[in-house]
Amino acid sequence: MPQQQLLSRHSRASRLARWLGRNWARISYGRKVEPTWLELTQHQLSLPSLPPILHGFRIVHLTDLHAGRSVPLWHLERSVEAANAQRADLIALTGDFVHSSVRYVPLLARTLSALKAPLGVFAVLGNHDFAVRSALGIRTNRKLPQYVEEALRNAGIQVLRNRSLTVCCQGQSVRVVGVDDLWSGACDLDKAFHEAKSHEPTILLAHNPRVAEHLNGRRCDLVLSGHTHGGQINWPGYGRFLLGRRSRHLAAGLYRHRDAWVYVNRGVGHGFRFRFGARPEVALLELRATSWGGDAS
Repeated sequence: MPQQQLLSRHSRASRLARWLGRNWARISYGRKVEPTWLELTQHQLSLPSLPPILHGFRIVHLTDLHAGRSVPLWHLERSVEAANAQRADLIALTGDFVHSSVRYVPLLARTLSALKAPLGVFAVLGNHDFAVRSALGIRTNRKLPQYVEEALRNAGIQVLRNRSLTVCCQGQSVRVVGVDDLWSGACDLDKAFHEAKSHEPTILLAHNPRVAEHLNGRRCDLVLSGHTHGGQINWPGYGRFLLGRRSRHLAAGLYRHRDAWVYVNRGVGHGFRFRFGARPEVALLELRATSWGGDAS
C-alpha cells in the first residue's frame, strides 16, 4: 500500500479517535457532573414602576426541582441553602416540584419548608404538578395538583392559583401574580390580574415562559418562569435540540418581551439525569428603581 494512502488512513483514524474521545468525555460530564453542579446566577434589572425606596429589592428564583428518583435529595437541600444564603426580600418558586410520583411530595415539602424570606415564599404549579407531560393537556393524575398545593401550603408557602396579592416593603406595595400552568388548560390571566393596580410594580410567576405571549396588554414588569431547563442539553454544533422551535426564543436567561422582563430559569432538577451546557440554577434578581434604558446584567 502506498505511503500516502497509509498516512491518509492514519489521519482519518486519528480524527475519529479524537472525536470519540471528546464526545465520550462530554457524555460522562453530562451524566456525572453537570446535573448537580449548581450555579448561582445574579442579575440586575431596572423597573420603571419601582419606587426609589425599593431600589435593590431582591428576589430569589427557584424552579423545576423535579423531586424523584433521579434527583438526589442533597441536591435539592443545597439549592434551598443557596437560596436562603442570598437573604432576599422574597422567594419565588415556579413549578414542577415533583417529576411524577406522589410519594415524593411530603419529602420535598419538608425540604422547602426551610426557605425563609421577610416578605414570604410564593409558588405556582408546573405541568408535572398537574401530571401533564405535553401541550395536549392530558392529565394522568387529577388529584396531584391539589396534593402538591396542600403540601406546599403546610410548609408555609403561599401558592398562587390564578390569583394575586400584594406584599408591603418600606411602606410600598408590590403585586405578586401567579397563574396555573399553561399546558394544564387551567391558566386564567383574567382572574389572576383582576385585582392588579396600574401603579404597582407587578411580578408574574408562570411556569411556562410563553405565558408572556398571552399578556395582551396587561401591565407586568417581570415574568419569572422555568419549564425549559435551558434545553437541558446545549450540545456543541446542535444547540438546544430538545426544545421545540417555538420555545427556543425563550430558552434560558433574561429577555425583554414588549414592556416586560422575562426571566427563564434553567431549574434545579432534571427530567432525566443528563445536562450539558445548561447547569442547574438558583437565580438572584435585584430590581433597580431607574428609568428604562435597557440596562440589565
